Amino acid sequence: MNNLWRTGLHKILQIILVVLCLQGQYAEAEEPILGEVKNLSLDALHTVRTFLEQIPFAVFNASADFQRAFPMYPITDLPYPDDYFDFIVVGAGPSGCVLANRLTQHRDIKVLLLEAGEEPSIMVEQPTLAMTVTVSKYSWSYKPEPQKEVCTGCINGRSQWYHGKGLGGSSLINLMLYVRGNKADFDRWERMGNKGWGYDDVLPLFKRSEQVHVKVHDEAYHGRDGYLSVSDPSYASRVTHAWVQAAQEAGYPYVDYNGKEQIGVSFLQSTTLKGRRDHAERGWLRPFRHRKNFVVRKNSLVTKILINPKTKKAYGVEYKTLGKKYTVTAKKEVILSAGVFNSPKLLMLSGVGPKRTLEKFDIPVLSNLPVGKIMYDHLFFPNLMFTVNKPISLNILPYLIPQTYVDHLTYGSGTPGFCLAEAMHYINTNITNTSNPDPDAADIEYMVSGASPVTDYGISGRRYLNIPQGLYDAVWKPLENKPLLLVIPVLLHPKSKGHMTLLSKDPAESPLFFPNYFTDRENHDIKTFIASIREAQRIVKSPALAKFDAKIVDIPIPGCEKYGFDTDQYWECGLRTIISSIYHQTTTCKMGPSTDLEAVVSPKLRVFGIKNLRVADISILPTTISGHPMASAYMIGEKAYDILKEDYDLL
Repeated sequence: MNNLWRTGLHKILQIILVVLCLQGQYAEAEEPILGEVKNLSLDALHTVRTFLEQIPFAVFNASADFQRAFPMYPITDLPYPDDYFDFIVVGAGPSGCVLANRLTQHRDIKVLLLEAGEEPSIMVEQPTLAMTVTVSKYSWSYKPEPQKEVCTGCINGRSQWYHGKGLGGSSLINLMLYVRGNKADFDRWERMGNKGWGYDDVLPLFKRSEQVHVKVHDEAYHGRDGYLSVSDPSYASRVTHAWVQAAQEAGYPYVDYNGKEQIGVSFLQSTTLKGRRDHAERGWLRPFRHRKNFVVRKNSLVTKILINPKTKKAYGVEYKTLGKKYTVTAKKEVILSAGVFNSPKLLMLSGVGPKRTLEKFDIPVLSNLPVGKIMYDHLFFPNLMFTVNKPISLNILPYLIPQTYVDHLTYGSGTPGFCLAEAMHYINTNITNTSNPDPDAADIEYMVSGASPVTDYGISGRRYLNIPQGLYDAVWKPLENKPLLLVIPVLLHPKSKGHMTLLSKDPAESPLFFPNYFTDRENHDIKTFIASIREAQRIVKSPALAKFDAKIVDIPIPGCEKYGFDTDQYWECGLRTIISSIYHQTTTCKMGPSTDLEAVVSPKLRVFGIKNLRVADISILPTTISGHPMASAYMIGEKAYDILKEDYDLL
């Protein structure tokens, strides 16, 4: 037993002892599974906060020590015997994992998968720790540039963006919400000149990846033989059940939102398996990592794509690992699957991007393309909450009881399998038909939950939203230990669009991001949000929630009091104060035909002007989608494989 293993085991034992000590303090709490926390002293509440602030990170550190002692993907300090591969895939997110897996099904095709981050620990698989994972080593952390009159409640006026870093990419840190989008989204892509990307083309690819375990679903729209498990979560609070019923009473059908129809309400379809997070590494890499033609290299930061300046042909990459720089060659192609921020950054560092930007940093211009010139995002409003008069929301106490975790690890059931969104509800506000022309496509998503920023006393929420303690104390703290319904509106098709660019030519530097939220001239985005708030207020008047006396929380947001609570002006002020990204940035390497002046890659994913170089991740999305891009990331990996299989006659 080496010292690293001893250290990891010691930390785990310490955590168990702390939890056992804490357990006795909560034995008298009413409603041990659901409900208000009533019989807790101030000392006990202080201990709870201390636990929530420290223990999840201690658990992560302990499990990471254990993982390093027994790695599934060991690192060696030796160059490869033959330093070339047929394909080099940069980035092990969902797209990269799927593509690398599919290519290595062909035994004569040798693939190198390079990933800057670590391999995941088992704690990544606990759904309730999603917020903790987000701010852990499994994430790239970014801060966009401050913007006037937006995110004014955030620390230093800046929101916080997180993207996955590790084998599995953002599938390690996201909220596990499997939402493909609407048929209209993909048919619009095809109308824009992206042949082969219409809904009828991509639906089989979604199905190919999926292994469905959802009880209520449209059979024709789901797959059963893929490596990604899509399941009903193991837990949903009673208040969310009430919302689902209330929505139907208000006129919305219960739907399979990944099926034929999307407008309506449904319990969540999550990327979980027996109550645990399912992710790209677990399904697409781990069972196949011993293939002789497959090399996975973690902790390997790609710093440059090697492109012959005369032939404009990509032939390999430079990367750093273990403090040393290596060069590796691709006989056929280099495929960037490094994500919506790192794929465009690597292109620009390698001489592919806006001429003016590259010349500013003395980077030779190999292809003048609008890399990073478009950046869409999904925004959400975290402060639409309703009080209820019964203890039917989520209680934090079970997470402090060891038996809860024993039951979950053994049976995959109970509250640790709780996903932070429990139900999904899609509406069309009909504010305008310019950005969302199809009446069957949603422009707002509600993520509905019995948890809220106060469930863990603000520990996760403050980090996630990047808000100061003072704002939390003013808006949310008075609601601690009260049963709540949280309804989060998500703007699916914003008219505002941002952009990104290089900060320097140093590969270790984060790019610069300019989100440009709420800058559309017609104020469409604000109006759509306000319409969604009004619709939520209508729904809670339905009998299923009215019987719990559901009332909107009317604690004023600081700085917005002057407008009068519940006026449109008040909500606009609130949106501008604490709006947040849901980390769904897209379109930084837009896909389109050669006639599209905004396009970076073709419908075959080829980078314009450069041979043997493609991009295959959500950075290529031509537009936003009526869903969460994770599902599309898996689909893009499948599509990229089909394209390469055809181009190279792979058998």
